[in-house]
Amino acid sequence: MNAADTAFILIATALVLFMTLPGLALFYGGLVRARNVLSVFMHCFAVACLMSVLWFVAGYSIAFGEAGGWWGGLGKAFLSGVTVDSLTGTLPEVLFFAYQMTFAIITPALIVGAYVERIGFGFVLLFSALWMLVVYAPVAHWIWGGGVMADGGIFGATGVRDFAGGIVVHETAGLAALVIAVVLGPRKHRTTPPHQPGMVMIGAAMLWVGWFGFNGGSALAANGTAAMALTVTHLSAAAASLTWALWERIKFGRASLVGLVTGTIAGLASITPASGFVGPVEALVIGGVAGVLCQEAVSLIRTRLKIDDTLDVFAVHGVGGIFGTVMVAVFGAGTWAAQLGGLAVVGLWTVVLTFALVKLVALVTPLRVDLETETNGLDLSVHGERAYELTS
Repeated sequence: MNAADTAFILIATALVLFMTLPGLALFYGGLVRARNVLSVFMHCFAVACLMSVLWFVAGYSIAFGEAGGWWGGLGKAFLSGVTVDSLTGTLPEVLFFAYQMTFAIITPALIVGAYVERIGFGFVLLFSALWMLVVYAPVAHWIWGGGVMADGGIFGATGVRDFAGGIVVHETAGLAALVIAVVLGPRKHRTTPPHQPGMVMIGAAMLWVGWFGFNGGSALAANGTAAMALTVTHLSAAAASLTWALWERIKFGRASLVGLVTGTIAGLASITPASGFVGPVEALVIGGVAGVLCQEAVSLIRTRLKIDDTLDVFAVHGVGGIFGTVMVAVFGAGTWAAQLGGLAVVGLWTVVLTFALVKLVALVTPLRVDLETETNGLDLSVHGERAYELTS
């Protein structure tokens, strides 16, 4: 065990959890109508709790067990055989478990943005539980299963490079979000603007800070790779924020706060798979392109395809993660065949399994709330609470 590495990943683990709670919850919560903000908080918080337990029960073993190439088996279910003396590289294995748990939390939490304001709460819990176990955990094993992020699993052995989750996190969550949005159908009030842009900015800022643990921590050591990953993460986020705002100004004559910080998230998602393989100049290119590319993806999904991916999960996270994964090959850190092949296999797996799970879970618990509940808002109708006191 290396004390410096351990201390660093302890901090990184807290930072990645901070991304979901409260970062993502606030970012998503500010984007919905005022009558639905607590339901978004409820979804994010409940998913975080449920994924934590399931990661302990079976998710960690499926992703990082030693049974075989396609899944890790159940040999480490309930952390069987893991003690305070067990090591993964230079880290206590129980810390590696906890760090990876925060990834298993935020990935299904990202999907929340696709179905807010109209989804059944029971569906959210059951779907998220099954999706993490049968989609996310196996994919994590394929890419990172050897325990060393970026080249651990059977896909890593064939040359697929995903430093911190462009494929494992952002592609899977983005495609799952798109599938659910298509099956679920649009909201009845889909043109309502964000109720609290200031909350969106606060959430995005928290995500930005937490992303240092997400990408920097993926080196699994306190070393130069971690330092460079942190630096390029910041530069990509900054560049994408600026190009998103500039492109908005060119197209619409004004740059919005929500647009600026959405560009931040696009830049962060795009640099994620490449953050351990590129330098500052490449990061500026990735972020600069992502700010325009993801904005155009939002327009394509919303306007041309008429898909109500409510908070643009696929356009920002999915497109960003896929773009960043391709850029690993563009900048010579991976091969085109490996990067595109990994994206294709994981994409097909995610789409097919997500669609099947949506249909299966809908047989058990309602997929969508009724029209009256949707109109009145999920906060009071489903959870018996409201975020703001009404004044006369």
